[in-house]
Amino acid sequence: MKRASAPGERRAAPRIVLRTPTAADAPAFLAAVQASSRLHRPWVHPPRTRTDFLQYIERMAGPGQQAFLVCRREGGALVGVVNLTNVILGSFRSGYLGYYAFAGQERQGLMREGLQAVVRHAFGRLKLHRLEANIQPHNAPSLALVRSCGFAKEGFSPRYLKIGGRWRDHERWAILAD
Repeated sequence: MKRASAPGERRAAPRIVLRTPTAADAPAFLAAVQASSRLHRPWVHPPRTRTDFLQYIERMAGPGQQAFLVCRREGGALVGVVNLTNVILGSFRSGYLGYYAFAGQERQGLMREGLQAVVRHAFGRLKLHRLEANIQPHNAPSLALVRSCGFAKEGFSPRYLKIGGRWRDHERWAILAD
C-alpha cells in the first residue's frame, strides 16, 4: 500500500523522502547531531541547541535558502541534511549545496539519494543552471558523494570557509543542468 505524504514532504527516491525541517523536528534533530559529533568534526558544525536549531530554520526560510531533511521513507528516521543556499536567479541561476549525514545512516547510499533528489529539485522546479559544493580536501566521504552524483572538480580555494572557528581550504565541485 502506498503511504500518504506528510505535510512539507516531497517524493524523492525509493528509500528516502525530503521534507522541510520544522520546530517539531528539534528533539530528533538535536539527538542525531549529538550522536554524530565524531562523524561531523571537523567538517561541519550543525546546530547543537534548540535555540540554534530554531535560528537555522528561520534563516533557511529566507529568500534564496532551502533546507531539506533527508529521511528514511520507512519509519521516517533522519538520515541527514541538504541545504540549498545563496540561490541567485536571473542570468546566473546558481546556488550552493551543503550537506551532512547522521551517524548510523552513513555509507548506505541514502545521502546520495537525498543529494540527487535536491539536485533534481534545483534543476527542475527552480530551473537553476549550476550548483556548487565546497568540500574540505581531506573529507573523503563527502568527495566520494559528490563524485557519485556527477559533480566535477573545478578548483581549489585556500582558506575559503570559516568552520569551527578556523579558515579552511576547500575544493570547489559543481554540476550543471543538462
